[in-house]
Formats: sequence, C-alpha cells, structure tokens
Amino acid sequence: MKKLSKDFVKCGVIGWCLEILVTSLEAFRRREPTLTGHTSLFMFPIYGAACLLRPLCILLSGFHWAVRGLVYMLCIFSAEFVSGRFLQRRGQCPWCYSRSGWNVRRLIRLDYAPAWFCIGLLFERVIMGGREKNGGEFRKRQAPSP
Repeated sequence: MKKLSKDFVKCGVIGWCLEILVTSLEAFRRREPTLTGHTSLFMFPIYGAACLLRPLCILLSGFHWAVRGLVYMLCIFSAEFVSGRFLQRRGQCPWCYSRSGWNVRRLIRLDYAPAWFCIGLLFERVIMGGREKNGGEFRKRQAPSP
C-alpha cells in the first residue's frame, strides 16, 4: 500500500508538471510573453491513477515496448474519457477539445495518441522503477558484484 501511495504521488506530480510544460509551450507558440502554463486540481488524481497500471505493466512485461505503449495509450484514453465524462456531467471538466477536429465528444483528442503512448511508457518506468525486465518479468535490480 505504501508503494501504491508513493506511485500515486509520483504519477500525479509528473502529470501536473507535463501539463504545465505543454500549456506553457502552447503559450510560446501563441507568442504570449508570460509563457503561462496551467492545470487543475482535478488533474492530480487523474494523473495519479496511472499508478493503477502496475498489474498491467507486470502482465505486459514480456511484450515489445511498442505493444506496451499502445496498450497504455488506450488505457489513458479510456481514463481521460471516463474521468472527463464524470466531471463534464457536474460542470467541472477542466478541458474541452471542441476546437479540435480529432475530438471524441469533446473529451479526448485522437491527435494526442503519440503523447499518450510516450507518457504511458514513462509512467511504466516510474511505477516499475528500480526494476528491470529479466525473462519476461520485472525483477529487482541486483547490485553489481565487486
């Protein structure tokens, strides 16, 4: 349970930081001199929920990174849609993708697929940190012999 809590915080903080970075880069693209990035308090538990991917990471450990990335991407899209729909029904959804032609019900953007693919693999590294794949499963790293 302690590891799950730590992973929840790590994933939440990483998600927040990435979102602030991306929104700051969008401000740069729009030539806004303040380069202000932003996020929402609602996003912390949404990003933090990536810690729940741990059993899936273990299950997929024998698969090629591209397969794992695709599965994580689909999981992230699903979580984004479900959490967005939940918040949207309460008038509290912090995002609306209606301006994108690649949106699904204004809740997910299909053009974000490459980003979610990479972020899924990043979260895998965070969740499985201190472990490496041996024989198709994650195991604790051994200290090098002297």
